[in-house]
Amino acid sequence: MMAEENGVYVFCCIQAESAKDFGSVHFEGEDRPVFTVHYEDAAMVAVEAPIKIYHPKKENLMTHQQVISKVMESESSVVPISFGNVFQTRMDTEVLLKNLYPQLVKLFPEVRNKIEIGLKVVGKKDWLENQVQQNEKVMKQKQTVANKTEAAGYFDRIKLGEMAQDFFKMLKQDVEGDVHASLAKLAESAKSNETLGEKMLLNGAYLIDRDKEEAFDKKVNELHERWKDKVDFKYTGPWPAYNFINIKLKVEETT
Repeated sequence: MMAEENGVYVFCCIQAESAKDFGSVHFEGEDRPVFTVHYEDAAMVAVEAPIKIYHPKKENLMTHQQVISKVMESESSVVPISFGNVFQTRMDTEVLLKNLYPQLVKLFPEVRNKIEIGLKVVGKKDWLENQVQQNEKVMKQKQTVANKTEAAGYFDRIKLGEMAQDFFKMLKQDVEGDVHASLAKLAESAKSNETLGEKMLLNGAYLIDRDKEEAFDKKVNELHERWKDKVDFKYTGPWPAYNFINIKLKVEETT
């Protein structure tokens, strides 16, 4: 069996003119030194790793994030690169950097000393059910459906589903209007991403200055106190600016 050929797997870009040492990472079954590949004052943080398709399994994603988090401890301008990009040689990686450089020159100042914070707000089952039961229109339509045969109630069930969607949309707007809007005021930039599952009412991402992290935490705690009987907060970070930078690489870009 032939051994897999090693290439250059990339994690993120930083602003650096000289080589940086970020130790090593356990990657693809062995400890591999993390190094930098340079063009002008931009550097790609990378390891030597097999040239293959990298599947986004939990362990692989965590390793990718682990390296970026370590880089963030000492570097002020970190531009994350999407998971799974591996190039054949260091020269290919330098060509990639050269192609990206006009974008990076603009991005480095934008992300300098910035971190991304995530907040998911998930409605508590009892509170959500109580809210539905207090909505007269939804409950009336629910009773209409219950009183009809399956065939006769087909369009009534569609209407009930639409009414339920509208109702949850209203709850999401309430959470956005209070929680998201309050946090967005403290952020350089804020996004309300698509929610996942029926009970999630907010999937927020916030780009903040590192020196405002304490004030941001305080505001999150204040909002949690206000909402804790109704929802759960899932607060994550700090992350690099995943939601605010769109650099997705393809191997073909270096050819």
